[in-house]
Amino acid sequence: MKINLKRPEKDSYFMSIAKQVAQRSTCLRKRFGAVLVKDNTIVSTGYVGAPRGMPNCIDLKKCLRQELNVPGRSTYELCRSVHAELNAIINAARFGVSILDSIMYIHGENIDGNIIIGKPCKFCRRAIVNSGIKEIVLPAEKGFKKYVVKYWIKEAKKDPVKDLHEPSFL
Repeated sequence: MKINLKRPEKDSYFMSIAKQVAQRSTCLRKRFGAVLVKDNTIVSTGYVGAPRGMPNCIDLKKCLRQELNVPGRSTYELCRSVHAELNAIINAARFGVSILDSIMYIHGENIDGNIIIGKPCKFCRRAIVNSGIKEIVLPAEKGFKKYVVKYWIKEAKKDPVKDLHEPSFL
């Protein structure tokens, strides 16, 4: 028997964990998982789901946004779920874990399993900036797409109006 002695590189390793975390999502439309890593150690995870103790869409077997034919990436206030990115930030805060200068790995997929290529919604981006996360890693067509958060801030200073109207996903 031949043993594979090659270790996955760190981005692949942490992204595979984000993909596994996404499987816990309770949304009827999409699954997202987020993993926060600091000093090469996982410090928090989060997935899409209703606030603690509240019914999830999969429990209710319905989605209000779906029933109302609301297009994706809009009218978040109708959704009962908290996004994976925000849940990872909240979970760290809940247990007093610093995420300052951490890296967030995000995996997203449609229910059919197709990977979602994009970036966090504008609400999650604001939370990411305020929480001090330094980098976001997402799946890309080939490999990974990395966003350095300080450049989001720099771009928003250049054109603050564009930042307010930018679509959630590219």
